[in-house]
Amino acid sequence: MTAAVYRRTGDPSVLEVVDRPVPEPGPGEVLVRVAVSGVNPTDWKSRQGDGSGAPPKEGWQIPHQDGAGVIEAVGTGVDAKLLGERVWIWEAAWQRPWGTAAEYTVVPVRQVVRLGSASFDLGASLGIPFLTAHRCLTVGETMPDRLDVGALSGRTVLVQGGAGAVGNAAIQLARWADATVVATVSSAEKAQLAAAAGATHVINYRDEDVVAEVRKIVPAGVDAIVEVAAARNAEIDRQVIGPAGTVAVYADDGGESLAIPIRPMMISNVRWQFVLVYTLPPVAKAHAVEDVAAAAASGVLRVGVEAGLPLHYYPLTEIAEAHRAVQNRAVGKVLVVTSAQ
Repeated sequence: MTAAVYRRTGDPSVLEVVDRPVPEPGPGEVLVRVAVSGVNPTDWKSRQGDGSGAPPKEGWQIPHQDGAGVIEAVGTGVDAKLLGERVWIWEAAWQRPWGTAAEYTVVPVRQVVRLGSASFDLGASLGIPFLTAHRCLTVGETMPDRLDVGALSGRTVLVQGGAGAVGNAAIQLARWADATVVATVSSAEKAQLAAAAGATHVINYRDEDVVAEVRKIVPAGVDAIVEVAAARNAEIDRQVIGPAGTVAVYADDGGESLAIPIRPMMISNVRWQFVLVYTLPPVAKAHAVEDVAAAAASGVLRVGVEAGLPLHYYPLTEIAEAHRAVQNRAVGKVLVVTSAQ
């Protein structure tokens, strides 16, 4: 099989496309013929490493957490009825060498989810972005633990960076759950994408006063903020978060240090919550997988320009360029086509 690997950390040039034997699934594992592999920021950050050029833990690494394909073999203890199932994969490469940037990969059976008739493109776009967004929308004290139709009825969510992959996922999930969604963007083009995703209100922060516009929409403040750039947006978040609201921080765009005014946040009982999918509490992660799967199965989750998430395709042989695209902040979702669909 063809696979992308890196044997030392560093820039995209460390990625090699090589021929490897098709792996055998071990106990509790499945072999998936991967059709599409999704690229996330954590993929290039893991590949880049700490700058030392050190090898990955196993001496080699097939990158990428997310993907979609068909189960072609099962290990002992796995129901053979899964053979031939179309599935999406989440967290394939977390503390494992077998990511999805290959024609085949092996993963624990719990990390594949039936895709049904939905596209492989959608399946490869679900994992990390949608699980992250789910956690951001459910971690607050006044927010539900689970998402479903009506779960966020009467609540208002601010999505900072509504044209990003997690921002898009948060908009789609929040609207599915009947929230009012306010999204911020940096351009007219990105405003169109956030609106296509389903945002109720879109604010261009380069041209408009975000605090004033949000307060017009919800004078008492928003219930939750899905935050991509807390260091840059902290003062805005402080002014628009409502009583007992939650600022869910899932990235460090705009700076790694955050200054929060303690007293105003104490008075309003505001929570600042940091979110990383890989280390989520197991119950929260299980809920996220189940709810995202339910939303996908119901047909409400979408990808493509019409859903506010442009797709950028690369063949496996051009995986280094795919990594560069994500590292250079491509707007939309970067997908690597790994085998014939």
